[in-house]
Amino acid sequence: MHDDTIRSQPYGPRAACGFYLVHRADGFALHMSASAQHLREMRAEVFKAVTGAGGGEDVADRARLVASELVGNAVRLCGPWTPVIVQVVHHDQHVLVQVHDPEPAALPARRPQAQDNADAEGGRGLWILDALAPAGRCTTPPVGKQITCTLLCRDPVPT
Repeated sequence: MHDDTIRSQPYGPRAACGFYLVHRADGFALHMSASAQHLREMRAEVFKAVTGAGGGEDVADRARLVASELVGNAVRLCGPWTPVIVQVVHHDQHVLVQVHDPEPAALPARRPQAQDNADAEGGRGLWILDALAPAGRCTTPPVGKQITCTLLCRDPVPT
């Protein structure tokens, strides 16, 4: 059995079995095997990275949801412990959320049911992604596929 305790080094990467996180000034890159524990850690890191780089809680919440949906899709497609890379980069006007999984053949596709179909058991993930990050795109690098979603940073509401 392996030790899942996340190890941290000052100003360096955080590493544990199946989890390698590198912080950057504008976000992070995380290599992880998708598990419930690692997903919780990833969600927390997304929120901290976006707010820590100057993004508001609204865009941080949206980025966290987008990253969760993308990793969840990879797990449904490839199975538990799927190796994924999650990158989050905060720019002045937008946040990029990128998830790379190992399966190039299975590209995102909407199910034929309507998004508000009360009888559907799933298939709403792409509708959610379109609502939160309509400028999403999928590329197929030499290994696997990468989905990139761009979330606009909304201007604060005048008071």
